[in-house]
Amino acid sequence: MITDKVSSWLTIDQAADLLETSPGKVRRLIDEHFLFTYRIDNVPMIPADLIIDREPLSSIHGTLVLLNDLGLNRDESIVWLYEMNAELGTEPITALLAGHKAPVRRAAQGLG
Repeated sequence: MITDKVSSWLTIDQAADLLETSPGKVRRLIDEHFLFTYRIDNVPMIPADLIIDREPLSSIHGTLVLLNDLGLNRDESIVWLYEMNAELGTEPITALLAGHKAPVRRAAQGLG
């Protein structure tokens, strides 16, 4: 389960503080696939590791768009990001955080 794999979560307001922007802008970033939320106790929460140096993780946007284009909905995409991937030898989110965008997207294309 994703909640077991994410070490730290942020509310939309906390993410806005880290990004030095408004909660409304954070919601737009979520709508535009630059960030994502996962509901915990019916509260939308953002994995803290998606924000690096006061910016959303740059590789998440294109990856989420690709997964969507391949037919995965938001929840399926999030699950895929946090599941072990044999081709990558790790979870796709871990590979993205390590800067390995191209291998993650190649692995995603194998879903289509």
